[in-house]
Amino acid sequence: MSKLWLIIKREYLTRVRKRTFIVATFLTPIAFALLFAMVGLIFSYEDDVALKIAVFDEIPALNISEGSSKNIRYIYPNDSFETVRNNFDKSGYDGILVIPKMENISSNKHTVYYYTDEQMSLEVKVNIESKLSASIREFKIDSFGLNKKELESLKTRVSIDPQPINADSADTSSMAGVIAAAIGGSMGLIMYMTVFIYGMMVMRSVMEEKVSRIVEVMISSVKPFQLMMGKIIGVGAVGLTQVAIWVVLIPIFAVIVNFIFGVDAGSMDNLPGAMGDPNLGGLEEMDMNVGLIMQELAAQKWWLIIPLFIIYFLGGYFLYASLFAAVGSAMSDDMGEGQALTIPITIPVLIAFYIMIVAVRAPNSTLAVWSSIFPLFSPIVMPARLAFDPPAWQIALSIISLIGTAVFFVWLSARIYRVGILMYGKKISFREIGKWMFMRA
Repeated sequence: MSKLWLIIKREYLTRVRKRTFIVATFLTPIAFALLFAMVGLIFSYEDDVALKIAVFDEIPALNISEGSSKNIRYIYPNDSFETVRNNFDKSGYDGILVIPKMENISSNKHTVYYYTDEQMSLEVKVNIESKLSASIREFKIDSFGLNKKELESLKTRVSIDPQPINADSADTSSMAGVIAAAIGGSMGLIMYMTVFIYGMMVMRSVMEEKVSRIVEVMISSVKPFQLMMGKIIGVGAVGLTQVAIWVVLIPIFAVIVNFIFGVDAGSMDNLPGAMGDPNLGGLEEMDMNVGLIMQELAAQKWWLIIPLFIIYFLGGYFLYASLFAAVGSAMSDDMGEGQALTIPITIPVLIAFYIMIVAVRAPNSTLAVWSSIFPLFSPIVMPARLAFDPPAWQIALSIISLIGTAVFFVWLSARIYRVGILMYGKKISFREIGKWMFMRA
């Protein structure tokens, strides 16, 4: 046990003391904070040059000049269309909008013409179309003699408020489903990234020591199994240390950078997604739901979700990291040929990631349920279902199968590792690896 601890300590300290680790650990939060600040600045940008558009319309009582904004000004010139068009370069206008007469007022389509020598931007197109649609709608209401208030009352927004059948059942509200999906998706994504990043880190560590022949000296003092487990645990501890530091530093740096650049959440109002019919709900309604979101977050069973996430984190990490360690021990100096050995490991991880996306949308579907029990998929899929309160028997069966499979793969990887780590100058195939599993020490 003392030798295993020494290996873990060596793997951990040699990595956390590296300059690259220190730089990456502290620069990554700063980079994320700067990224968030830049995104806020970009979307808070307002063009200080307003477009001047000359308007010629043949629809009576249609005046869109009231729809002028900071970026676009609609102007009705005193000169004729031909005069403005012929002297366009000297007119000071950026475009000419022609609104022809409506032949059929009952038609729900109307084509207008916009004259300009410059490429029409999407913002200008959307602004003109939305303004004209609203103006023509008002014109039709007046022409048909319709009651505007009665027409507005026809717009009915339907919202579903799910209620549990039994009083002691879990919360079934739509907001609870959104929060559960966000939590599940985040946890599944963390597991997916962890398996790849730190599993590959273990594999590279094994490869480096094999190529440098350092492992030959180490094997004379410790057993291959101890060496492999020491690397897995040591590299995993490095990863957890880095993530823990990021969890603390990213919010701090984000607040500092946003304070320096003067960016706040309100600047995101200019996002394209915030545009549209206010009757459909938008950022203001989201602000009103902040309290409800916090309430739903507090109502989650964190006392159960967090411990289970740690179990799946450890189980999934040991399962896949042991396989990556075995593959790293089998690789030769030609890393290009050895990359093919990682394909059988990466395929289940990729499949589990896509199943996780389905599980967030349909957490109780047959695919989601059985994938969360299957040990190669469960470390990624089941964390995505935890916020949806799956049955206890599914969680228990999933954990038992995961732990059993992780122990089996660690044992199996150790048998491959003990042979592959001392194998040089030979191209390794899957058939050769299969022989190592049953080879006597």
